[in-house]
Amino acid sequence: MNKTSWILFFLLAVLALSACGGQTSGATTHAVDSALYTQQEIEGAIQTVQAEFRRDWKGCKLLEIYYAGDDSSLEHQDWATRHDADQAIVLLSSFEVDSSGGDGSLNPNSTYEGWNWILVRDAGGAWRHVDHGY
Repeated sequence: MNKTSWILFFLLAVLALSACGGQTSGATTHAVDSALYTQQEIEGAIQTVQAEFRRDWKGCKLLEIYYAGDDSSLEHQDWATRHDADQAIVLLSSFEVDSSGGDGSLNPNSTYEGWNWILVRDAGGAWRHVDHGY
């Protein structure tokens, strides 16, 4: 193999490895008023989910993600208690699954809407994803 072939091989390997998770580019969000959390706190939760999605959701493309609202977050405060945290937040999302079915637990070639993401944290701390689903 000549030098150009090695460089091309290396670049293709890097691209293949970087595509291990899901896609979040182009995902939309919208502001939802909250008396519990600032927009920055909500954005921090969204960024936490997006990072996980990019890392672990192979074959999936995030379409939309947003705060589910104060009522939903208050209904899920028991999740904070279960995980030794002070606060819980719920996000809603929609995403597409390609023909691979993601990790095999999702329906291939489908779109999931109204998918919940539950995150917890200690007051003022970083959000931790603890559950997801319907």
